[in-house]
Amino acid sequence: MAKQKHLTLDERFDIQNFLNQKYSFKRIGIELDRDCTTISKEIQNHVIYKKVGAMGHSYNACTHRFSCDFRLICVSCESTYKQRFCRFCKSCNSNCSDFIEERCKKFLKPPYVCNGCDKQRSCTLEKHFYHAATAHTEYRDCLSEIRSGISLSEPEIKHLDSVISPLIKRGQSINHICANNADSIMVSESTIYRLIDYNLLSARNIDLPRKVRYKSRKIKRNFKVDKVCRTNRTFKDFELFMNDYSELPITQIDSVEGKKGGKVLLTIHFVKAELMLAFLRDANDSQSVINIFNKLYLELRPDIFMELMPVLLGDNGSEFSNPLALEYDSQGNKRTFVFYCDPSAPYQKGSAEKNHEFIRMIIPKGLSLDFLTQEKVELMMNNINSYCRKSLGNKCPYDVFEFMYGKDILNKLGCSKIPANEILLHPSLLK
Repeated sequence: MAKQKHLTLDERFDIQNFLNQKYSFKRIGIELDRDCTTISKEIQNHVIYKKVGAMGHSYNACTHRFSCDFRLICVSCESTYKQRFCRFCKSCNSNCSDFIEERCKKFLKPPYVCNGCDKQRSCTLEKHFYHAATAHTEYRDCLSEIRSGISLSEPEIKHLDSVISPLIKRGQSINHICANNADSIMVSESTIYRLIDYNLLSARNIDLPRKVRYKSRKIKRNFKVDKVCRTNRTFKDFELFMNDYSELPITQIDSVEGKKGGKVLLTIHFVKAELMLAFLRDANDSQSVINIFNKLYLELRPDIFMELMPVLLGDNGSEFSNPLALEYDSQGNKRTFVFYCDPSAPYQKGSAEKNHEFIRMIIPKGLSLDFLTQEKVELMMNNINSYCRKSLGNKCPYDVFEFMYGKDILNKLGCSKIPANEILLHPSLLK
């Protein structure tokens, strides 16, 4: 197996040629002496989207493109073929109110692209391609961007500014602010000083009484997440704990992100019933997670909360880096146990990851979540929780949860059931 980490331009051209020859990822990996997952990630990370038609046909991705008999959708039609069906026009999809997009099912499985597909000349759907030269350029640009500047988006900087600058202007030091607002400030002290140096915050160096008197000095870099919080909470500790308390239900927690720096969803997944809750957060910090669990603790009552969520299993995200605030209430009473999956092992909470696929059917990956409200999130989750699962004997999570805990708790959680034939798992649900 190749030891170098980076794919070369020649290797990317080989991947493109092998895809055109319909090679599998495993065979491409053998040819290039690479792991097949490396090939898979390379292709998925550098897909090119093209809305082009086929030979003699314009682009048309509507599900009704073969049977539609609409004519003259555009009142002021300028086409020289006015008497033909509108489905043959390149403006059909953008002007028709009945347009429903159809996506090729082959994109859901390897090779994820149209390279080597026999139907390229007749397919009018959106096409996905892997081009070696473009992929190499994108990768080098990304590598250069990662290694330079500040890796914070504009919304993240605004969030930090709203927390830090008012406190600095009250005469508080950076160390004092970080020590008392660790759950809202997810960066190190040196990063804050750097942001002030770059004039990215409202506060300036002149507002720091001692900064202007000292020369800059090197400070040891701090980790974004304190690794001590995972002591006695690893996945092995979780397995040992569940051996002793196997009757306790497990609740898996995770985050669903859109664009970096924007709004984020916190998902709470009850494994036995496969029911999932989702809560909208303005920033991906641990304080917002703590606030949600404190709210649920009060609304459900402590006894119901401890019955529903006695064990929490999350990943290694920084938003879960304060386990004590989750495990104990404001009075210091124990209310749950928090454990963490191993790094890069999402399969250890596979039930929640699997359920996220339903969310991605409604909110595609990469789409910003800033347009969402909590009401829209609840509507989405009600549709997902009303969808029957084969693993539950063709029952929906809502019915199973109701059988286990009762309808009153579902009402407190803001859940309601959607009739089976009215369930919609499509982006149009939130429009």
